[in-house]
Amino acid sequence: MVSFLRVYPGSPNLQLPTMLWKGLSLAILLLLISASSCYADNSDAGCGYESCNAEKPGMINVHLVPHTHDDVGWLMTVDQYYYKYVQWILDGVIPELVADPSKRFIYVEIAFFSRWFRQQDKATQQVVKKLVNEGRLEFILGGWSMNDEAATHYSAIIDNHKLGFEFLRENFGKCGRTKIGWQIDPFGHSREQASLFAQFGFDGLFFGRLDYQDKDKRQKTKTMEHVWRGSPKNLGAKANLFTGVLPNGYNPPNGFCFDYTCLAYNPSQTEIMDDPRLHDYNVELMVDGLIKAMKDQSRSYATNHLIATMGSDFNYVQAHMFFAEMDKLIKYVNARQAVGSKINLLYSTPSCYLKQLNNDNRTWTTKDDDFFPYADRAHGFWSGYFTSRPTQKHYTRVVNSFFQSTKQMYCLAKLNGLNKSKEQLNILASALGTAQHHDAITGTEKQAVVFDYEERLANGVNQVQNVVQDVYNKLMPKGGAAAPEQLFCTQLNISLCSVTANLTNLQVTLYNPLAREAKYYVRLPVSGTKYTVYQSDGKTTVQNDVLPISPGTAQIPLPTNRTAHFEVVFLASVPALGFSTYFVRRQSTSNVLRFQREYYRTQVSTDNSIKGKYVRLDFSASGEVSSMTNLKTGLKVPLSQNFFYYEGMTGNNTKGEFQASGAYIFRPQKNEPTKLSLKFFAGIQRGVLVQEAYQQVTNWVSQVYRIYEDKPYVEVEWTVGPVPVADHIGKEVITRYHLDGFENKKTFYTDANGREILERVLNYRPTWQLKQTEPVAGNYYPVNSFISIKDTKKNVQFTVLVDRAQGGTSLNEGDVELMLHRRLLVDDGKGVGEALDERDIDGKGLVTRGTHYLLLDSIENSSRLYRPTAQDIFLTPAISFSTAEVSPVQYVTKFKTQWSALKSSLPANIHLLTLEQFYQSGPLPTASGEVPYLVRFEHFYEVGEDKEYSKPVSFDLKNVFSPFVISEIQELSLGGNIPIDEVKRLQWRTSNTSDSKSEQPTKHLTGTTLTLSPMEIVTLQVNVRV
Repeated sequence: MVSFLRVYPGSPNLQLPTMLWKGLSLAILLLLISASSCYADNSDAGCGYESCNAEKPGMINVHLVPHTHDDVGWLMTVDQYYYKYVQWILDGVIPELVADPSKRFIYVEIAFFSRWFRQQDKATQQVVKKLVNEGRLEFILGGWSMNDEAATHYSAIIDNHKLGFEFLRENFGKCGRTKIGWQIDPFGHSREQASLFAQFGFDGLFFGRLDYQDKDKRQKTKTMEHVWRGSPKNLGAKANLFTGVLPNGYNPPNGFCFDYTCLAYNPSQTEIMDDPRLHDYNVELMVDGLIKAMKDQSRSYATNHLIATMGSDFNYVQAHMFFAEMDKLIKYVNARQAVGSKINLLYSTPSCYLKQLNNDNRTWTTKDDDFFPYADRAHGFWSGYFTSRPTQKHYTRVVNSFFQSTKQMYCLAKLNGLNKSKEQLNILASALGTAQHHDAITGTEKQAVVFDYEERLANGVNQVQNVVQDVYNKLMPKGGAAAPEQLFCTQLNISLCSVTANLTNLQVTLYNPLAREAKYYVRLPVSGTKYTVYQSDGKTTVQNDVLPISPGTAQIPLPTNRTAHFEVVFLASVPALGFSTYFVRRQSTSNVLRFQREYYRTQVSTDNSIKGKYVRLDFSASGEVSSMTNLKTGLKVPLSQNFFYYEGMTGNNTKGEFQASGAYIFRPQKNEPTKLSLKFFAGIQRGVLVQEAYQQVTNWVSQVYRIYEDKPYVEVEWTVGPVPVADHIGKEVITRYHLDGFENKKTFYTDANGREILERVLNYRPTWQLKQTEPVAGNYYPVNSFISIKDTKKNVQFTVLVDRAQGGTSLNEGDVELMLHRRLLVDDGKGVGEALDERDIDGKGLVTRGTHYLLLDSIENSSRLYRPTAQDIFLTPAISFSTAEVSPVQYVTKFKTQWSALKSSLPANIHLLTLEQFYQSGPLPTASGEVPYLVRFEHFYEVGEDKEYSKPVSFDLKNVFSPFVISEIQELSLGGNIPIDEVKRLQWRTSNTSDSKSEQPTKHLTGTTLTLSPMEIVTLQVNVRV
C-alpha cells in the first residue's frame, strides 16, 4: 500500500477517540440507536442494484463512496493494524449506518472483516446482516486481501478470492456476493486479473493507479472508463470487464478528506464550519470548492455520473466525524440547486455508480493489453517490485505448491475433518491469502512485516504437515500397523536436511499433484558417497548419482555447521494424483569424505559440454557457455550468458529527476549495467542421470548449469549474495542470456500471472504514444512463469522459465534479461520508509538462490515444452520422509508404496486446477451422507498455440477419480460461490465489432461430460459419498 496523500495514521501521538458507546456493548448501542432514530425497515428494498439511493434527473450526480483502505500488513503487521485501527473503524461505522438509512459504506478486506465479525455477539451480527441485506453495508472485491497483480500466480489469486467469497456466502448469503472488483492500490494491473474477475461473475472493476501518460490521454479523450477485454484471443466477450479509473487514486477530492488524520496533519484540510456566527464560517467556500472539483472531474469523464471516493488508508477510526462532515457537504451542495447548480451529491457504492453507467446504454471504447509497467511520473517506473525480496517471492510460491497438494490429499483420503485437518488447511489458506496482498508478495513492506508474513506461512505449513500424516495414516497401511511418522525438510533448495544428512535407511514418499505421471529428479543432501535406491516394490534398484554440493551451496550462511557435503540424485516416477515411496540405503562401504572446495577446481576437459537425451550445452575454453543444441531436432544456437548489475539511483525523491531506486521503483544510475566477469570455471561433473557445470563468477555470484538425462531443458541454478555495498552503491543484479544473430525485432513475450501470453514491444504502448524517460526500467515487465523471444525468419523460439516472479525484458536483439536480486541503500519515497537492504542470519546481505529453465525449439513446437514444464515447476511433488527400521521388502508387506486416485488419464491439454472440500457447505445443497468438493479443470493452451492441443476437448468426469463415488455435479462460477445459472452479468455495448453480443459465462457440463476450449476453466461442486 502506498498513501497518495503521504499522510499515514501511524503517529504515536495520534490518540484514538473516546467512543460514544464507552461502557456499552456495540449491540446495546445499536438497539438504542434503532429505537431512538427514524429508522425505517427497508428489508424489502433488497441489496445490490435494488438498494441504491436515487439520482436526480438532469443533474451531474456525484456518488460519494465512503470507504476505508485497510492494508493486510505494510508498515505494521496484520494484527497490529487490526487492533490499532480496523476494529475501531468497524465499531464506529456500523452505528452510523444504523442511525441513517441513506448512508452507505463499503468494505473490502475479508481477512479483517471476518475477524471482526466473529468477535461480535449474536445481536450485533444480526444488525450487520440486516445492513448487508439492505445494501447499506456492501462488500466489494471480496478477496481475503487485495492481491497484487504482477507477482501473483493465477491459482493463488483464485484461492485468495475463494476464501473471502466462502466466508461471505456462509454468513451473508446472496447479499454477500461481490459484483465489483476494487483494485485501488496495486501498482499496475494485469489483463489476466480482469479475465478472472469476469469469470467470477463481476460486472465491473475500479482501480486507482495507471501510468501518468496514459491517464493524461484518457482524461483528455474522456476514456477513463472503458471495457477491458480480458481474453480477446481465447475467451472473447465472456472475459470482458467494464473498467473505471478512479479520479483521485482512491482518496477524496483535494480538500475534502474529513478523517481525523487529514484534519490533524493536513494544513490545507478543514472542517465545514456552518455556524454563521463563527468567524471562520466557510460553507460557501467549501461548497464552491466541491462544485469546482466536480466540474473539473466531469471534463475527464463521459457521463453525467461521477464517483468520489470518500476515504483512504485506515480512515473512519472516528466514523462519526467523517459522516457528519459528509452530511453537511451533501446538505449545502444540494441546496445550491435552488439557484441553478447542476451538482447533486448522494451516498452511494461502486455498484450503484456502475449500474447508472450501465443504464445509459452508451458505447464504450475497449482495451486489449494490460497496465504494466506503471509510472506515476517521469523516471518513476514501479518495476522494481517485480523482483524485490526474491526469497519471499519464492517461499510464497513453494508454500502455494504444497498447499495445492495437501488440499488434494485431504479429499482423496476422504479425511472429512479428521483430527481438525480442515481447520489446519484453513490456517494455511488464510496465510497464503494474506501473502498475496499487494504489499506482501510485492516485497514493499517493512522488514519486520516480512518476518511476520513468513512466520504465518511457516506456521501454516507446520499445521498442514499434520494433514499429510493423517492422509498417509489412511492410505498407506495394508493391515493394522500405523503409517510411519512422516518427516519434512523445507530447505532442500539449499541442500539442507537433517533427516537425510546421515541417513542409513530412509523411505522417501512423493505425492504428485498433477493429473499426469510426474518424472521428478530427487536430490537429497547426504554425507556419504555410495547409496542404493530401490523402487516402490522394494526390490528393483534405481540408478543414482552422488555429486558434491556446488561451491555456491557451500558458501550459503547456515545457523549450524553443514554435515552433508554431497547429494544423492535419482529419478522418481510418481503416478498422477498419487504417491510413490522409494527407499534409500547407505552402503556400508561408503566413506564420509571431507569436503574440499579444491575438488571443483578442475580444468575444462576436451569434451567441454554437458548433455542429456534432448539438449546439450557447450562451453568455451574459458568455461563460458557458448551454444545450446536441441538434440531432438538438431537446432543449434550460439548462446552466451552473463551477470551484470545496475547501480541503483539515489536521490531525495522530491522530483522525478531526483527519484531514487527502492522497493517499488527501479531506476538505474546508468542505462548500461556493469558486467561481472567470470572468476573461474569450477569444472564439470558427469553422472548417469545428470551432468553439471560449475561457474564461480565473483565471490558473491555463482551458478550451476545442469542437464538431466530425461529433461528437455537446461537448468540454471544461480546463487547471488551477499551483494556488496561497501562502496556505498546499491546494486540490482541481473542475468542476461544472449543469442547471437537472433532477430526478435524488439519484441518479446511474457506470461500474465502464469496463464495467457502478452506481446511486448520495446519502448511501445498500444494505447498511447509513449514518451520514454527510463529506457531500462520503462521496458521491464512482470514474469511469473516464462519469458521468450522468437526469430520468425529462422523459426526459433528461446524461452526462459522462472521459479518465482521476477522482472524481465529484452533490451537488445537476441537478449533475455531477468532481474535476480536487489540491494539498495536509500528509500524511494513511496511510503515504506526504509531501504531495501535485506540481511542474512550472519548480518551480511541476504543470499538468494533460484533456478531458470532454458528451452529451445521451433516456434510451433515450443508450447508443448513450456506449458507442461511450467506446471512441473509450479506443482512439484510434496516430499516427506520416514525412517522405519525395516528393510524395503518388509516395508512393502506392511504399507502401500504406490497409489493413484486417477481412474484414467486426462487429455494432455487438461489440468486439474483445484480439488478441495468446501469449509462448511457448498453453494448448492448436499444430501445427508455426502460431502461437497470444489473441483476446477482448465484447458491450459491458447487458441492457435499448438496444432493439436489448442483444440476443444471433452472427457467424462465419472472416469476421473477412483477413491470416491460422485452423486451429483453442478457447475459454478470461477469463484466457487455462485451456481453458474445465477450469474447474470451486466451487458455493455462496445466499439469493438469483434465482440460477441453476450458476456454471460459458457456452460461446460453435459451430464457428467465436460467440454473445454482453450484457456477455459470450469468450476464444479461435486458431491461425493462418504
